[in-house]
Amino acid sequence: MVTKLKINVNGLRHDVRAGLDTPLLYVLHNELHLHGPRFGCGLAQCGACSVLLDGKEIRSCVTPVAAIAGKRITTLEGLPALYAAQRGATGAAPALHPLQRAWIDLQVPHCGYCQNGMLIQAADLLTTTKNPSEEQIRSAMNGHLCRCGTYPRILTAIHKAASVMSAAS
Repeated sequence: MVTKLKINVNGLRHDVRAGLDTPLLYVLHNELHLHGPRFGCGLAQCGACSVLLDGKEIRSCVTPVAAIAGKRITTLEGLPALYAAQRGATGAAPALHPLQRAWIDLQVPHCGYCQNGMLIQAADLLTTTKNPSEEQIRSAMNGHLCRCGTYPRILTAIHKAASVMSAAS
């Protein structure tokens, strides 16, 4: 049964129509036309569909839209505004989150399919761990799959973003 729901995505309230058991990923794509989160495996195994739910990474392919009522969702598109809010910055959000800038500077992705999940998980990590060790990064990123094997560049990019974020604090 289709229901009208109000959800908060990237700081904006949206009215959407979906069944309560509809995966959040489908609502983000089909209703809100956000294409950061991607359908990868549909089983919460790869991480391509990751979003932040009240700042913590979740897999949107298996999360029913009913489970997010009253909570804040941040997608890849909302990372710059989230970073600005975390810093207490007023005015316009930066064009890119430091993680996104590091990804570009270091040319991390090959095909790019997994990068949404990698960036979302890294943003979750850097919110709680300001200067993560290599082991902390590896542990946090465990469960996010990259078919192209860009793991060394992902690790380097997270270190670079952590450094930029620490310097900005």
